[in-house]
Amino acid sequence: MPGDVCFPGGRQDPSDEDDIQTALRETQEEIGLCPEQVQILGRLSPNIAKVTMNVTPVVGIVDDTFQPTPNPSEVADIFLVPLEFFISSEHYTAREVNVPPFGSLVVHQFIYMDPDTEKTFTIWGLTAHFALMLSIILLEKRPSFDPEFDLEGGLNGWKRFLINPSKL
Repeated sequence: MPGDVCFPGGRQDPSDEDDIQTALRETQEEIGLCPEQVQILGRLSPNIAKVTMNVTPVVGIVDDTFQPTPNPSEVADIFLVPLEFFISSEHYTAREVNVPPFGSLVVHQFIYMDPDTEKTFTIWGLTAHFALMLSIILLEKRPSFDPEFDLEGGLNGWKRFLINPSKL
């Protein structure tokens, strides 16, 4: 949706073999990242978005020479956020949202100001959840706030899928 902050991605095309191919295709379409410029690490646990979509984040390391080229029909801004940002309580709030048919839910929200453009972005919901999970896994640190999910039980399983792509 316009104004939403999210990672590149989208629906799987019939020609996509799997989630990884979908992620690589969508990322190339949206920000110009060629598949050969990314080393896939694995996937995070899937989650349901907006009650109807199953979202499976694919995680990779991008070549540091990559210069994004946003597709203007899909992307308004591209910005980088350090992983440490997502485990700090400094710019974090819990946000209550109404999600029919579930009712009121509390989701993560981070307010980020891009130092290069001085634009402020609200990163919340599933995007914030995935960024938080990835930060906890890769930095091997607990957030300075209560993430309201099982860190011990969940992280062991998430690490297996992220670190061992052969289990994909």
